[in-house]
Amino acid sequence: MDEHGALAEEFEAHRGRLCAAAYRMLGTAAEADDAVQEAWLRLARTDPATIANLEAWLRTVVSRLCLDMLRARASRREEPYAWHAPATEAAGGDPEREAELIDQVGRAMLVVLDTLGPAERVAFVLHDVFAVPFEEIGAIVGRSTSAAKKLASRARQRVRGTPAVPPAELARQRRVVEAFLAAARDGDLDALLAVLAPDVVRRADTAVLPPGREPVTRGAGAVARETRLFGRRARHAAPALVDGRAGAVVAPHGRLQLAIAITVRDGRVAEYDLIADPGRLRHLDLAVLDPPVLGPP
Repeated sequence: MDEHGALAEEFEAHRGRLCAAAYRMLGTAAEADDAVQEAWLRLARTDPATIANLEAWLRTVVSRLCLDMLRARASRREEPYAWHAPATEAAGGDPEREAELIDQVGRAMLVVLDTLGPAERVAFVLHDVFAVPFEEIGAIVGRSTSAAKKLASRARQRVRGTPAVPPAELARQRRVVEAFLAAARDGDLDALLAVLAPDVVRRADTAVLPPGREPVTRGAGAVARETRLFGRRARHAAPALVDGRAGAVVAPHGRLQLAIAITVRDGRVAEYDLIADPGRLRHLDLAVLDPPVLGPP
């Protein structure tokens, strides 16, 4: 095997881990693949003798590419994913692979990662997910080691959020939210009626509703029948911490479409608010319900 072939073989040994990191930094498989492919092109133009640690070199190149892409994205001030976008629309690349990656990372995690600044996101992913030392992270993001620690710490706090209720109550809320989402996905009217309070109230931003639909619906029967119509979107929903309480986010392809703020009383959904207005979404405190797990998938 020639030198180029040996280098390509070494690169392929690292590709999976590089793609996993890039996906968490960027949130789309297509962009992650672009970053990793660009890293390979740069490697092919580099003298291998100048690279002391190939894994660290590749990680640095991919991370810096992702950082640049995140900064460019931030400068465009992207809005949340449009509510009326077709449910089958893919964010680029292989839809099945994208779905697998979303399952691995979690929809709520991808949504919360999107709320972080570019340097915070890169620092958090590298340290908390891939256990990269802060000295290396600092060099990647152009900060001191101490500043890199602060970036990851701020990001970690955003990801974990601040629950407004004790852990036991939050767990009870989550069970109700999960039951509600499962019933919505299945279009199961009986299950919806079981999880909704008799006097439940549903509120919604007008962007979510078909023309002519009232922004407020009251009563378990009316809300359950309406929620069945939401079922085709519920497959993109996942539990999340919404303003400190168990709620949900709807995120096709890992991109936030709307948040569901849910009030649970006596083990049932007493009210819920479908929030799709970009201004309202930006002011929500969104976090994951489960703490991130250290180490790669």
